[in-house]
Order: sequence, then C-alpha cells, then structure tokens
Amino acid sequence: MRRNRKVKILATLGPASATPEMIEKLFIAGVDVFRINMSHTNHALLKELHGYIRAIEAKLKRPIGILADLQGPKIRIGTFADKEVKIIAGENFIFDTNSEPGDSTRVFLPHPEIFAGAKVGDNLLLNDGRLRVEVKTVTPTRLDTTVIYGGMLSNRKGVNLPDTLLPIPALTDKDRADLEAAASLGVDWIALSFVQRPEDVAEAQTLVKGRAGVMAKIEKPSALPVLDEILKISDGIMVARGDLGVELPLETVPSKQKHITRSARRYGKPVVVATQMLESMITEPVPTRAEVSDVATAVYEGADAVMLSAESASGAWPEKAVQTMDKIAQSAEGDTYYDGIVHAQRNDTESTAADAISAAARTIAETLKVPAIVCYTGSGSTGARVARQRPKMPILALTPIIATARRLALTWGTHPVLVDDAKSLDEMFENAGNIAFSEGFAKPGERIIITAGVPIGAPGTTNMIRVATIGPGGKGV
Repeated sequence: MRRNRKVKILATLGPASATPEMIEKLFIAGVDVFRINMSHTNHALLKELHGYIRAIEAKLKRPIGILADLQGPKIRIGTFADKEVKIIAGENFIFDTNSEPGDSTRVFLPHPEIFAGAKVGDNLLLNDGRLRVEVKTVTPTRLDTTVIYGGMLSNRKGVNLPDTLLPIPALTDKDRADLEAAASLGVDWIALSFVQRPEDVAEAQTLVKGRAGVMAKIEKPSALPVLDEILKISDGIMVARGDLGVELPLETVPSKQKHITRSARRYGKPVVVATQMLESMITEPVPTRAEVSDVATAVYEGADAVMLSAESASGAWPEKAVQTMDKIAQSAEGDTYYDGIVHAQRNDTESTAADAISAAARTIAETLKVPAIVCYTGSGSTGARVARQRPKMPILALTPIIATARRLALTWGTHPVLVDDAKSLDEMFENAGNIAFSEGFAKPGERIIITAGVPIGAPGTTNMIRVATIGPGGKGV
C-alpha cells in the first residue's frame, strides 16, 4: 500500500473513529500514524485501540505508527457561586488560595506554583485566551490583577500564562502512569505536553527507556528560546498551534511555525504541524479555502507530518477529512514550485560518514533520476538521515525491526518495509531489488540507489552506496 505523497498524515482517534472498521477505513484513506489522546483515554481503552491498530497492521501487512499524547498539567480556576460571572475591562480581579466559590471580584486558583512564579506585569489568559488580565501585585496567596479584555467567565476554565516560566514539571502523576501503560503496550511515540525546558524532555526519556520515541510538543512560549536544546534530546517535535496560538500574539504563529519546522529539519528530527488544520470539517464535508492553504503551507515547508485532531476524533466526516488532507498534500507536492521551495531550505550536511553517505545518495539519485533510494536501517537513523536531505524520489526503508518500521511511518518520504536480516551483501542487494520492484517503486531495467553498512547488522555503520539495476522480471539487481 504505497502512498503517493511524502508528507505523512497523523489522525486522532475518538468517538467518531474508535472502531476497527473506521480505523481500517482511515488507514486506507491515507493515515500513517494514529494519535491516542490520553486526556480522554483510560488504560483499558488505550489497550483496546492499540489492539485494533495492530490487528489491522497484520491484516494489511503495512507498518502503522501509534502516538500516545500525554495530557500534561491542566491549570484551571475554581468555581463561582453563580457558576458564571462577568468581569469588566478596567476593573480589578483577584486570584487567591481561598477555596470558597468566587464572584465577580475574585476566584480560587488551586495552583501555588503560579503564585510562586508570577511577576508584576505578567498576563493571565482565561477561557482559551478570550479574556486577559494583567498582574499588578503578587503575594504567596494572592494575585491582584486588572482586567484588560473582559467577558463571561465560568467554572473551571483554563488559565494560560504566556509571560511566566512556571515551576511546574511537564509530567503529572497521571502522565507518568499513562506513559508507562503506553510504552509497555508498545506504542511508537510518546508526545509530551507542556514542555518548557530541556529537562522536561530528559525526564520523559528516562521513563521511556528507549521503548518509544519522545516527541516534544512546542506549545509554550518559554520553550522557544531553548528550542535547540529541546531538539537535541527529543526524537521528534510537534508544533502544537492550539495553546501556542493562545499564548503568543496570533500574527506571530506562522513565523514561529516556520522557525520550529526548519529547526527540526536542521536536526533531522521529524516535525508534525498540528491543530485546526481542517477545523471546519468537524461539521462540514468541505474545508475552507484558508484551511486548504494552511495544510499546503506545511507541506511546502517540508513538515514530516500534518495532523487531524477533532476532525477525525469527533467530527462528522473523519474519512473524508483524511481523504481531503491526502489530496491537498499530493497537489502541493505535485506543484512545479514544490521541489524548489523544499530544496531551498536544505541544510548543510553534518560531518559524519552516515550523513555524508546520505547526502551523496540524494545527489547521485537526482543526477541519475532513479525512481527510489533504498536504505537498510536498523535503528531508523539512516532512514531519517536520508529523509533529512528531502530527495525528489521516495525512500524505501528496509529494516528487520518492526518497531523501527513503525516509527519511520512518521518520517517524511519513507516507505518502511519489514525484511529478514540479510546474511551477505549479495543477499542485501538482491532483496533491495526484489522489494523495490514488488512494492511498485522500480521496473526491470531501472536503476536504484542502495545505502547500507558493513559489517552487516552493526548499528550506526552506514558507509556504502551502490547504484544497481533491477533485473529481468524484477528479480534482484
């Protein structure tokens, strides 16, 4: 089942899509990786969804990635005596540690970390950024604020603090339990919410113990100044534009998205662009023109994957949303300008043998106009290095390790295939030719580029390129 695009599609499962029948339909429609949102999923349901996906994977004989998205800390206000109040611009409003129901002048804020971290002049955003207040005085038990943008405020609404580096870890007790449950099941990616500093990612990596890739969600402005440090210890990055768009001025989000995407490409880490990509398709069968342009922009930027959230989780048209995203991606990648835009963003090659081989493979492949680059990869790093070069032709990633094949399902341009370990170079080359033909990437008489490592089976030894020709009848090279 070959995709006719290089960017991958990540889709969230939920009430509209959490059946084996719909999951299979979504995969056939174009989903490469399924996201399970742990904010709305208990461990029993997680195990059930994981089982559905793995059964479909076995049935269709194609690696499928699974991403468990941790909830992260949720900062919310308390309750009101009348359930809802109106706060008015220009007036004062108090957040305190008194657990009594609030009124139009005050409310309980059950987060001592905010009182410890907030400073005079900081902003608090309420109800997804619809209301804004500015801190005027701070004590260990009280924040006095002035209302900048007023409106209706009801029980347990969320609070965002764009100006404050909060002394709150990214992992709650619930997240630790969810992480262990997901990693023990064998999910391929763990998405970490509320990342503010590299130490947040380091803690998750310690708990994961290599059982899955750790994807840092960039949704806090405080993560941006230390993005390089976060990238160095993450296995992937998600541009989580929901909270990021609440905490940053809206007009800056597109430029931040470009910055994060290009930084991730520079480090050779998969990057996912997420949130509100086809939002109107939650209720409508056709997206807006602006949403189509938004998806296409992420494709032109060379993002590894684009994500559907509520569109596939709870929308009325989950299958159609995937089909629409697939069509948009294929159209953008087929555009005359696509190659020029993507390749103009190509980064300098790292001074390692594996990176040099990957860059050379792309150059030779494009010079000879071969239909595919075939790379043998154990850990997936070789496939990721070749993908970092953003070659014009697809990457056929052959691996004997199913976990590697599933993780590569998220990586740009790669078509992962599970193979038996080759015992010799001749067997390796022959298998490459056979699979390139059987998977529909090359015809008899066409040449392919093969990258591999000697000695065979040793990790991190990509040190060889071969130009090979597919034999008669597609047999060997």
